[in-house]
Amino acid sequence: MTFRTIRPWVSWLLLLVGALSGLIVAAGEVQDRVLARKEMKVCIWPDYQRISFRDPRSGQLSGLDIDLAAALASSLNVKLKFINSSFVTLVEDLHTNRCDVAMFGIAMLPQRMEQLQFATPYLQSDIYAVTTRTSRIVRQWSDIDRPGVLVGVQAGTFMEPVMRQRLRHADLVPIQLPQTRERELIAGRVDVFMTDYPYGRALLENADWAALLASPNPFHVLPYAHASKPGDTQWLATLNAFVARIRQDGYLDAAARRYGLESIVLR
Repeated sequence: MTFRTIRPWVSWLLLLVGALSGLIVAAGEVQDRVLARKEMKVCIWPDYQRISFRDPRSGQLSGLDIDLAAALASSLNVKLKFINSSFVTLVEDLHTNRCDVAMFGIAMLPQRMEQLQFATPYLQSDIYAVTTRTSRIVRQWSDIDRPGVLVGVQAGTFMEPVMRQRLRHADLVPIQLPQTRERELIAGRVDVFMTDYPYGRALLENADWAALLASPNPFHVLPYAHASKPGDTQWLATLNAFVARIRQDGYLDAAARRYGLESIVLR
């Protein structure tokens, strides 16, 4: 076998070695940065009640993932810094290192799983509908997918692609920030909006005009997990170990009970 014959194989092996070296270098990128900096940057969506909510008056953060982020930072002996994010900017914020991990009830959608790495899921939720108690258009789940009904979804959430696929007769209305689903519903620009269990339950307890509708059968149940930039296997192992630990020692259950989310904890 001449050198000319083996040259393509040599080139291929060099490319493979280079690729593997890159993986080794990247394997601890996020974790090394967190430990060296002694600070963990956590992306949150600060409008997600019971998950990662910032009180507009006090500025105080509360919610299940706020508590879990604090516990994770404590276990790593690092400072905690929250970064405002959203479902629309989630992928970019992680890929550009604006944050080290996203912790705000992120549904494990196939398209997200192609771009991010997810830790072990810790919650799951179906899709629910919010309408007004006085609505004459949407009074029950079967009223939603009818001609002329305007169905609101928060743009960038997993409800948007799901409802776009599932609706056959109603019109989908993606609601872009700074507009909110509640304001659009009260103003009559949508007849109903779709949400998940944490947000729907919080709204029901704080808005006497709201009515929460559930599908008579499972509609589109999805697991939720913490997300990070792909490629760092050490960081993913750290996040998985954290979820396993808080499940075993009861911290996850206790934190979920504080926010009325114990029924959607994955065990």
